[in-house]
Amino acid sequence: MLSRSAFAPRRKNAGRPDHKSAPGFLQWLRGRPCSLERHPNHVCEGPVVAAHVDHGGDKGMGTKVSDKFCIPMCDAAHRLQHTVGWRTFETRFGFSALEYARQYWTRWPGRSKWEDGQ
Repeated sequence: MLSRSAFAPRRKNAGRPDHKSAPGFLQWLRGRPCSLERHPNHVCEGPVVAAHVDHGGDKGMGTKVSDKFCIPMCDAAHRLQHTVGWRTFETRFGFSALEYARQYWTRWPGRSKWEDGQ
């Protein structure tokens, strides 16, 4: 028999700290093409999402890495990455997601304004 607490509303996790959250960057990324768009072994499917590169360095218990460690990926690529993990995914497609993330972050037109506000 399930306990009464099994039916209690789920507690909401704490919000992400401001220094890790850049919603404007995520929106801008979703407007870019999938990072694997031109790869010969990948067919893009679904909308582009901002995929967090977990080995970016500031992941904590119960929280994602900072938004600045994201790359644009179509839904199919994102699902595959979650299935096989970052290391296998990067090896399979021959690129460094962390390096891509650094390049996107550097090229984001709103970066300077965001960084000045931190």
